Amino acid sequence: QVQLVESGGGLVQAGGSLRLSCAASGGIFNTVIMGWYRQAPGKERELVAIISSDTNTNYADSVKGRFTISTDKAKNTVFLQMNSLKPEDTAVYYCYLNIFTRPPYWGQGTQVTVSS
Repeated sequence: QVQLVESGGGLVQAGGSLRLSCAASGGIFNTVIMGWYRQAPGKERELVAIISSDTNTNYADSVKGRFTISTDKAKNTVFLQMNSLKPEDTAVYYCYLNIFTRPPYWGQGTQVTVSS
């Protein structure tokens, strides 16, 4: 059973930084895409950043230059370093794992709150 365990959310002031982590377990992950989506109250879930097995990345325009996604392949872990946080970054952040042979896996979500 594949599980995604997230950590690192919290409350931070505008301009601050947070680092999210997501560890995948319960499977062998070769060709995959991992990443982060977020959902703010009253809004649809949206892509934040994703990274492929060959380290190609894709970022939402709203986070480019502020967020950096990376992986530790040996630990099946994906990280999201979030700098220069803004109040509009406030949302529940969900870890995402796509192994292409079934619907994507999702983490339970971690709250990020940025105060102004």
